[in-house]
Amino acid sequence: MKVFTTRIIPEDGLALLERAGITVTQWSEPREMSLEEMIAKCKENDALLFAGGRKIDRPLLEHCQHLKIISLLSVGYDNVDLKAATELGIQITNTPGVLSNATADTAFLLMLAVARKAFYHHKRIIKGEWGFSSPTANLGVDIEGKTLGIWGLGNIGSVMAQRCRAAFDMKIIYCNRHRNEAAEKALNAQWVSFDELLEQSDVLSVHTSLTPETKEKFNKDTFAKMKPSAIFINAARGGIHNETDLIAALETGQIWGAGLDVTNPEPMQPDNPLLQMPTVAVLPHIGSATVETRNAMSRIAAQNIIAAFQGQPVPNPVNHIYAL
Repeated sequence: MKVFTTRIIPEDGLALLERAGITVTQWSEPREMSLEEMIAKCKENDALLFAGGRKIDRPLLEHCQHLKIISLLSVGYDNVDLKAATELGIQITNTPGVLSNATADTAFLLMLAVARKAFYHHKRIIKGEWGFSSPTANLGVDIEGKTLGIWGLGNIGSVMAQRCRAAFDMKIIYCNRHRNEAAEKALNAQWVSFDELLEQSDVLSVHTSLTPETKEKFNKDTFAKMKPSAIFINAARGGIHNETDLIAALETGQIWGAGLDVTNPEPMQPDNPLLQMPTVAVLPHIGSATVETRNAMSRIAAQNIIAAFQGQPVPNPVNHIYAL
């Protein structure tokens, strides 16, 4: 059996596949494949390990109905047409669970970077502006004892809440479709409505999937309901916020700051106004980018493929989600 990977993958996953007798071909060029190139590569293989690149849409899937499985090197699956894949009999799998700590740590990093204007002050040093200082100039804000609002208190959101409560004794509120009673007990978290989340949060951190329901949920209307001192954090998916509205909310003082590991669109252009704002910190989608986490993700992605080739139930299917 043969597998094609859209990127060079971590050694742990590659070794698992090769030990299972699977031939692996990896895309090593530092550019995205065209649709035609992707189709051609898929036709030469029995499975696709998708580690980034173009969307897996119906046109691609229709040309590649022979694929036994498409294993995503991610927990997110919003870049896949799950309905088309399921109709065509192609299994789609992801890598849940193992990236919760790393992604939560990234959100925590962004929160602190925004609160203390860290990226802005770093730029001041590069520009040679570290000289005369004033006790009232370029001040940040304290996080201690403030209210953290979590939109999506699942695995990643819970770790973020744990970090913030332990480090800064933050009050935890959250908004989910359903109550997370285990997290409420562990974190003394309070379930609130979405409007209450907007109104009460000093830091509002997004940890939910990108779906039609959540697409651009954070827009001019929602930003207008937030505190003018609020910090918005998005380490989930860029499509959850409207970037034009976010820029306007920051420029007009509707909210105080923003920390983004994901952008809309992605990648962000270097002339984006957000990159020049003192109370904004932007990272290039590195939430899971640690050696340990990426190796763990590659192992799960490989295990999904091996199970499919062996005729076993795949450990992490997502096809059913499109119908929910």
